[in-house]
This record gives sequence, structure tokens and C-alpha cells, in this order.
Amino acid sequence: MGDGARFVGFVVNDRVASLAELAADHGEGDLANAPSVLALLETWSTSEPALGRLATKVSGEEGRWYALSELHTHPAVNLPRQVFCTGANYRKHVVDLTVDAKIGPDGLDEAGLRRWAEAMMDERLANGEPYAFTKPVSAVSGAFDPLVLPVTTIKPDWELELAVVIGRGGYQIPRGQALDHVAGYTIVNDISARDLIPRTDYKMLGTDWLRSKGQPGFLPLGPYLVPKVFVPDPHRLQMRLTVSGQVMQDETTADMLFSIERQIEYISRYSRLLPGDVICTGSPAGNGTHYNRYLRDGDVMEAEIEGLGRQRQICVAQQHG
Repeated sequence: MGDGARFVGFVVNDRVASLAELAADHGEGDLANAPSVLALLETWSTSEPALGRLATKVSGEEGRWYALSELHTHPAVNLPRQVFCTGANYRKHVVDLTVDAKIGPDGLDEAGLRRWAEAMMDERLANGEPYAFTKPVSAVSGAFDPLVLPVTTIKPDWELELAVVIGRGGYQIPRGQALDHVAGYTIVNDISARDLIPRTDYKMLGTDWLRSKGQPGFLPLGPYLVPKVFVPDPHRLQMRLTVSGQVMQDETTADMLFSIERQIEYISRYSRLLPGDVICTGSPAGNGTHYNRYLRDGDVMEAEIEGLGRQRQICVAQQHG
């Protein structure tokens, strides 16, 4: 706002107004008193219908509306309670990684290795399970905040992902009821320090997700939380990411191995989901490892998912000292 105060924004056609002001004007008192998006999610069973009623009453011409460019955009959920990430969840992405790293049986040429990796993905989908881990909420940043490239890594990489926002918590949620727990969707970019993923001091430890994915700013989230009613099929969304004008990722969520329902079922089998949690559902093919090209000082990274808006970050090298 003009006074710099943070507020929950209500978005219509990329124009933003204060939810509290609109709700007060139109008799939706519960919404008027919500101090944050997280507060809305904690009472999503009543917030969702109230937001629907409000949407039918307002238009972009009434009241005080802002262009998104006039505002500082905070994370769409500020801050999530828990962040879960589903790794290796896009078929072509995993196949490309396998081929690029030349991991597989000896004696195979590139075409043979690709066929072997594709068969492995078919077997995993038929008989395997999702692979999930957590990411610290301190990594969350706004959709337009600069991305500081830390001195700890020389291979900072991008991973555009569809994020699921939980509106109703639960434990051991059946797959058939999973979407009942979803409030909506947003965009995340699971920034990853590729050179910090493997542990080399004691290789049996395997991967180190804390240092590779948990650094400040490594999860731009937003700009919007789009209620699920506006996303008829989250498994058919176009995804696109560019780095300094070059298209790096251009895929759809249809290439997901394990569906959103399957991911919710799996994660909630072991962890209790809470309102305000975010599940990052995996990234499609086209990461920096595929191009041997990583983020550099001055890069401009732009990412979009169909119907969910667009992110834009300028990469800035962290200063020593």
C-alpha cells in the first residue's frame, strides 16, 4: 500500500486490492479480520466459500486497486508451516539426468542408455513410491525478490515446480480423498546447489538436501495462491522457464510420474500435513545440469505456469566478507 503496510491481496485479472477492505465493504467479516494467507488457510473450510462469494461481488473497477508492479510481493504463503519436496518426479527429467551422467549398465550407447532409463521409470511408476524430503521454510522468498547466489556453491541451478498448498490437514490420507485437502496451487522454484548434493566425505550418507537446497532464497514462492476451483486439471499445465532470455524448461505437468494425489497419500503416511503446508511436486526436464550451464551474477530468471502467474528474479552474487 501507499503507507508500506503489508496486506493480504485479493487478485482479479492481475489487479490487486486489500482483501480486508473489500471484505468489510461487502459484509464478509471473517475475511476482513484475516491477518495473513496462513490465517485463511487455517480456516479454509469457511474461508474458501467466503472468498467465492466475494469474487462474485467485486470487479476490478471499484475501490482502490493496484497493479502488481506497484507493490512489493511477499511469498504467496508467508510463511508455510512445512515444505515437502517430491524429487525425481518427472519422467523425461530423470531420464535426461541418467543419460547426462552416464549412469547405467556398461556397454550401452546413448540411445541404449535412454531406453534403459525409460524402462526403469516405467518399473518405478508401476511398483515404486514417490521420493520426498523437506526443505526449511527459511529458504522461502518472494516471486520477484533478487536471488542471492551464495559463495558456498559454484553450480546454482533452477527447478521450476508446481506447488500444492494444503488447506485441510490430515494424517494417512487416502488417495481418493487427497484433493479434498488441497486449497490451491502456486509456483515455486526449487533452487539447488548441484555441487553440494552428494556427500563426498562419507559417500554412504548419499545426498545432502540441507546444504544443497536449504539456503536463503532457495524457494521463490508465488506470486499468487490460486484456489483449486480455478485449476480444473493440475496435471495438464504448461510450464516454462527462461534464463537471460534462453528457454531452459518448456514442458507440462503431464510428465509427472506420481500424481498429486499419490504424493499426498505418500507424504501423509509418514507425516501429518498441516494447513499452510506446501508440497513441491517435482521439476520437468531442462535443468542446468542438462545444459552444463548454471546461474551467474546478473542472470534474469523468469518462470511461469499456466494460470498461476509468473516469477522473475535477478541473480546477484553474494559479496565475500
